[in-house]
Amino acid sequence: MADAFIIDSVRTPRGVGKQGKGALAHLHPQHLGRTVLEALRDRNDFDTADVDDVIWGTSSQVMEQSGDLGRMAALDAGYDITASGATLDRFCGSGITSNNYAAHAVMAGMEDLVVAGGTEMMSLPKKGMLPMGANNPHLQEIHPQSHQGVCADAIATLEGIPRSALDELAAESQARAEVAIKEGRFDKSLIPVLNLDGSLALDHEEFPRPGTTAESLASLAPSFPQVADHRFDDDSKTFRELINQKYPDLDIEHVHHAGNSSGVVDGAAAILWASGDYARANGLTPRARVVATANMGDDPTLMLNAPVPAARKVLDKAGMTLDDMDLIEINEAFAVVSEKFQRDLDVDRDKVNVNGGAMALGHPIGATGTILIGTVLDELERRDGQFGLITMCAGGGMAPAIIIERV
Repeated sequence: MADAFIIDSVRTPRGVGKQGKGALAHLHPQHLGRTVLEALRDRNDFDTADVDDVIWGTSSQVMEQSGDLGRMAALDAGYDITASGATLDRFCGSGITSNNYAAHAVMAGMEDLVVAGGTEMMSLPKKGMLPMGANNPHLQEIHPQSHQGVCADAIATLEGIPRSALDELAAESQARAEVAIKEGRFDKSLIPVLNLDGSLALDHEEFPRPGTTAESLASLAPSFPQVADHRFDDDSKTFRELINQKYPDLDIEHVHHAGNSSGVVDGAAAILWASGDYARANGLTPRARVVATANMGDDPTLMLNAPVPAARKVLDKAGMTLDDMDLIEINEAFAVVSEKFQRDLDVDRDKVNVNGGAMALGHPIGATGTILIGTVLDELERRDGQFGLITMCAGGGMAPAIIIERV
């Protein structure tokens, strides 16, 4: 099987995902996709007519984010019309999955040059969005699926993980992100976003709150008690009742809040993948290769627990252990996801999310996985490391994973 090589990785800064407040919120999502696609082309000087496919991740495919955003962003970026595009949805895992699919195509020898990435503008109104399970009563009877924040609280309750531990992890995420930003650790991949008139929209991370402490986080009210008791209509169950349908004795303790949950942001990211033959023939220098990929499902009612078995599965496929990994990224969708991951796998915490995570930097759903792969690659190069593992939870109780090796 051929190697799939990462040639380059780029991303936008993450803007606050609120209309009227975020620096990117006035832009079209295709504009963010165009920004990173243009940057890949301009930085690497490849012929876009050679691109076999543009594989894009976008979770909320409604309104402006509908209609195959990957293809439309490529057209908006001036890519040759022969560069086709597809857009997929694995909820939060979309950005890893788009890259895994790109790598698979190259490794199979079917394609030579593929762009993978994702966009999510969480500032956009989500008209037409339905709850998890899309109001299918038969599915909800078999696999009740709740709100992710309520699921996070349920997992923390079941695992006996106290709020204090989650707040400490969130404060550490902010501290690590502050150091990374001050030291320019994101600069290699970060692409400024310009408005259509050429003026600057955003050139820095907009979401972090430097100076955050566990003590300051302790003063925040939990975010999900009212959400837990919400119902979409008179005939539907509340989010709490959906979890209690499967875990009837669980009295959920609400421990997550705005500070120890992922930030609501806008952003886009893209990675250029190539075969070895194409890279050699066109003067492209590989930065990393895929070692293994995996997908894993877990309990859709708790929804957020699949990263642990996904990590075990991808390591088994690679014939490696966590000790072989120089860096690990587990998306901080909620603090409990990262905390449970580190506890269950007894992983060295100095290897995990070393530059902060989504609690500090934000989580643009369909783009995050691509951002994390690029972040690991940049940091492996900075540290002269070799292997990195990236995984994240996704709606429906899933998790994709990937191991890359710096070359």
